[in-house]
Formats: sequence, structure tokens, C-alpha cells
Amino acid sequence: MRKMTKYPSFDVMAEREHWDLHTQSIVSDRLVRQSQHQVLSLEEAELLRSWCSRLVDDDRAEMINYVIEHIDTTLSSSTGEGQRKPEVPRQRELILRGLQAVDKIAEGFHGQPFHHLSALEQREIMKNIAESKLPLTGEWTMTVQNEWFSKLLKLTVEAYYSHPTVWSEIGYAGPAYPRGYIRTDRGQLDPWEAKPEL
Repeated sequence: MRKMTKYPSFDVMAEREHWDLHTQSIVSDRLVRQSQHQVLSLEEAELLRSWCSRLVDDDRAEMINYVIEHIDTTLSSSTGEGQRKPEVPRQRELILRGLQAVDKIAEGFHGQPFHHLSALEQREIMKNIAESKLPLTGEWTMTVQNEWFSKLLKLTVEAYYSHPTVWSEIGYAGPAYPRGYIRTDRGQLDPWEAKPEL
């Protein structure tokens, strides 16, 4: 899907020479794809490709592959996740079990895996999960269902909106450090910031 933008000629990566080396490395790495996943199976990654594409209404491979890699990296990390409700499993187990549950739901309603369904069928399942309207089975309680949806939404959005292509499309000119902002009054833009063209 081609995204509409007010900044069609703006490219945030043209500003990278103004970032410190550490920031340049972090942002540039977002444009380089890994060859394989550490945690996700091929089937799980394909389910996520469909799910995440629907969440952000964007099916461009460059961005969605980055989102899936972010989720995979998060699941492989030993970093703690903060607070968690007692009945909710750890993040990795929560996401993987949730993916299995979604495929079972898709198979039950439509006779095939989630990523093989039409966009309309996928959205119907997603809406029902988001609104906790699906029948509860086993450990897929309402609390776990809600936590799974929220966690996956958070991981998807944080990755999608950290991709340089999306930054360019929304007019975000990237990190201001160490250059900083000079024009700070309402409606003023620094020369390096994106200017609406449409």
C-alpha cells in the first residue's frame, strides 16, 4: 500500500551526518534486514506479517519485516518486562501461545491458518480478540487475551514508528542531538525539518 504523505520528497536519512555516530549506527541498522529469526518459526512470522500489516494498515515488506524482527528480538531478549498480572505468562510465552491460539481460532472459523484468510476475515478475528468477544478456551482467558493484544499492539507500533521511512512520511526529521532546535516558537521550523509540500 502506498502511504499518503505531506512530505513526498523528504528523506530523514539525508540528515544522518548531523547525528552522533552512535545514533547514526542505531538508525541505519533499522534499514538492514536479518537473514533469519531467533525465536519465531516461519509460520509464526507469516501470521505476524498479516496481523501487524492490519494493525498499522501497511503491507509494505520493508516496514513489516522490521516490525517482525523487532518482535523476534524482543522475545529473544533476557531483559525484564516490568509488571505483569499474576495469571499472565512471561512475554515470550504470552506472544507465542497467543499466535497458536489465533491460528486455532482461524482454523475453527474458516478452516485455514490466519495468514491465509482474506483481509476481511482477518479483521473480523482481530476485532473480536480486541473486544474480548471470542469464546474463552483453556488458558486463553479474557485477561490473557487482552494482555496479548495490548502487548502485540505496543510492539508493532513502537517498531513501525521508529522506521526511518515512516519518519520521513510523517515529517519527523530524526534525532535533534547534538544539533538541537533553534526555532522554538509555535509554527516555526528549523531549516532541516520537514516542510509540508501538499
